[in-house]
Amino acid sequence: MHTALVTGGTRGIGLAIARAIVAAQGRVMITGREEASVAAAVRALDPGGRPDSPRAIGRAADVRDRAAMDRVVAETVERFGGLNVLVNNAGVGVFTDVASMTDDSWARVIDTNLTGVFYCTRAGIPAIKKAGGGWIINIASLAGRNYFPNGAAYCASKAGLVAFTESLMQEVRFDDIRVTCVMPGSVATDFDGQHGPNEAASWKLTADDVAAVVMDLLRHPPRSLPSRIELRPAKTK
Repeated sequence: MHTALVTGGTRGIGLAIARAIVAAQGRVMITGREEASVAAAVRALDPGGRPDSPRAIGRAADVRDRAAMDRVVAETVERFGGLNVLVNNAGVGVFTDVASMTDDSWARVIDTNLTGVFYCTRAGIPAIKKAGGGWIINIASLAGRNYFPNGAAYCASKAGLVAFTESLMQEVRFDDIRVTCVMPGSVATDFDGQHGPNEAASWKLTADDVAAVVMDLLRHPPRSLPSRIELRPAKTK
């Protein structure tokens, strides 16, 4: 059974991944920054949930807060009896030219997309080891290798995440922890100001497409390790 922590799990790709894990009879802890959105997502994931045996739980927490993420991992282990899947999905983007970018905007992107992954991963590794192994799946982006103007902070954070993931993969593979970087291209979510799939964006990937890749990874036989997956729309506009 998959017992997972999914950061940024209240909407978009994170919510789709959490939903897929629950549908596969797994259990999931989700995080988000707002209490109300976390509660709504948990109700949607586990509408008939029993307090003594929940399929989905959630906690309002910011991945930039090291102590908060330590507590989230500890609570996941306490409530579910262990942790064997960590999906680092929480991410933000600020898209402007470098000359106009503020210190706060730069720090928000780097600290969320890269440092937050470090905090969650460092906290999660001992629990996954104790469970006998499992997965750490980092949701990066094709922006981590295909760079574009007005995206310096975002591209840098995702390029750093790719490097972090591939280094980590070599550190923990002999602990039976498999580490993968999933790099989606254009996805129809509200991340870029849109509100889910629409006719104009019908060529884009959906959040469920990314979730399907994550579930395929979790079903891979123990001898295989797809360490980096680039996911693109089959056709472009």
